[in-house]
This record gives sequence, structure tokens and C-alpha cells, in this order.
Amino acid sequence: MPESSQPLRIGRHTLPNRVVLAPMAGVTDRPFRALSRRLGAGLVVGEMVTSDPSLWSTRKSRLRMDHSGEPGPRSVQIAGGDADMLAEAARLNAEMGAEIIDINMGCPAKKVCNKAAGSALLRDEALVAEILEAVVGAVDIPVTLKIRTGWCAHSNNGVRVAGIAESAGIQALAVHGRHREQRYGGQAEYDTIAEIKASVGIPVFANGDIDSPEKARRVLDYTGADAVMIGRGAQGNPWIFREIDHYLRHGQRMAPPDDAERIQVLGGHVSALHDFYGEYMGVRIARKHIGWYLAADERFDDATRKRLRATFNGLDNADAQSRYIDELFCHAPAAPAPGSGRGMTSDGTCAA
Repeated sequence: MPESSQPLRIGRHTLPNRVVLAPMAGVTDRPFRALSRRLGAGLVVGEMVTSDPSLWSTRKSRLRMDHSGEPGPRSVQIAGGDADMLAEAARLNAEMGAEIIDINMGCPAKKVCNKAAGSALLRDEALVAEILEAVVGAVDIPVTLKIRTGWCAHSNNGVRVAGIAESAGIQALAVHGRHREQRYGGQAEYDTIAEIKASVGIPVFANGDIDSPEKARRVLDYTGADAVMIGRGAQGNPWIFREIDHYLRHGQRMAPPDDAERIQVLGGHVSALHDFYGEYMGVRIARKHIGWYLAADERFDDATRKRLRATFNGLDNADAQSRYIDELFCHAPAAPAPGSGRGMTSDGTCAA
């Protein structure tokens, strides 16, 4: 069924579609956000930033807070467990150009939860209310919230937290269909997301295990959510945003990217990483992304993926990585036609 033409709004911002890039630490840096937006994400959310301004002088924090040159709306996610500190962090980020503040109450990582932040906050609904009211009151830009369904299977309080959020003035709510103790194991459930959507009047984004246009359509239909939020499904497959958007609008799949576009996207992404982080860090960060690209390309078998990834991981400079990508798709991964004289050598380069 084609998508409704009803626009999706977060405060004064109107989104171009219903496909959102989830905030992911170590993934949704400025190069990945720019790529995701170019390939169809209607909203991109930056990496989680600590709410403690005394830690913002580290190189990691400075890079995570770098939104220079990005089009709006620029959404910045903050994490912490102290209401006053979160409110001050929101105010400072708004002064630095954030146009949406997102609060993290969904991260399941131990190092976050051990500091009574992320999804650990879901155990204390009074503190949730205190934090949300403080942050909303501190800024004149929209504040959004990302949560899980609860802390554990015995405390699925997502519906109550959603009501608290709406009462506090939160303008959109993203819900990952797992409780904290599941981390990323098992399968996401969407019943709680449907209950949350039915209980509030603010936009709700469904998140968790959405890895195809068809799955996005089914989740939206089942939950009644206003948008899908894509996290791990975009790792190695940034085309997923435009593919989902096209499917929601037209009810049919669009053609996958050809090898020429794949080379252009991979090469551009890796080059952007080199520029953003500098060659030393950029080369190392590029390795995980190329691993994800190879894993997401179903034309490669496991042995070929392993070989190609190992070769790329052994490259130690930007020029070598760029040359490798230029040759990566010089032929289809399937065996070449007899007599063609072309193929992939054992190190993953082309042979003429």
C-alpha cells in the first residue's frame, strides 16, 4: 500500500520522508550521516554525546559534536543521568547549532547503564520525568527521546514512559523493540511499540531489526508508527534509506545500486573518513565499514568476504585503500564468463 502524503513533523521541522537513521556510537559520525542523508534518510541523528561538558575537550567528543556544513535539521543525542547536567548540555548544544535534542534512554551498554544513564533510566520513572521536564524547559528547540520497551521482561514500562514523555513536552519518540536485558539478542517485538503508538499523540518511530523495505512496510502497518528508524540495517547498506522510502511511496522495490555506484559510494565514504579523522585514524575506521559493505553484499560468499576483508585490513594508507576500492567491483563476484580473461585474484584485485 503506498504511503500517505501526510507530512511528518518534529516541532517546526517537516521531514521529507519516514525513514530515520538511528544514532549509533562509533557509526553515525559526520561522514556516515552525510552519506545516509544523500541516500534518502529523512532525518539523521548524531552519535551519543556525554552530557558532562568537562569531557567535551577530548578528541572523540569534539569529532562527535562536529556538525559543520550539515543541512538541517541537525539532531544531537545527549546521554547522562543528572537532570541539571542534561539540561545544560542541551542548552549548550543548541547554542552550537543543534536544531533537535535527542535524549538517550535506550543504550544497553554496561559502561552507560553503570552510570545510571541510557536504558538504566527506565527503572526510575520519577527521574525520567525530572530529566525530560528539565531538558524541554532548557531549550526552545524540539526535544525527542529514544527508549527501549523497558529494563527487563518483568518491567516493560514503555507505555508509561511514553506518557511521561508526552506530558513533559517531548515531540517525538523512538522505541527499540527490545528491553535492556536483551541487548541486541533475539528478535525485536513490535507489540509494545503498537501499544505506545496507540497511547500517545506524538510521532513514534519504530526501531529494531528493520533490514528491508518489505519489513519496514510490515512494521509500520503493524505498529501504526509514524516512521521507521534504521540502525544496524544501514551498516554496509546505506542505500536502504532510499529503498525503503521508494517502497513506502510506490509499493514496489527499486533497482539495487550497480557496481559503478557501489564503487562511487564506497570510495567517497572512505575518502570522507580519511578527511574527517586524518589518515591514521581514517584508515583504521574505514576497515570496519568495508567489512560491513562486504557482509551486506549477498553476491559474495563467506570465503570471498573473508579474503577481501583480510586484504583490505592489511592496507595501511589512504591511497592503497582507495585503489583497492576502485578495483573491488571490477567484475561480478560470480565466476567470469569462459574466455573472458578477467577475474578476481586471491588477494581480491582484478586480473586482466
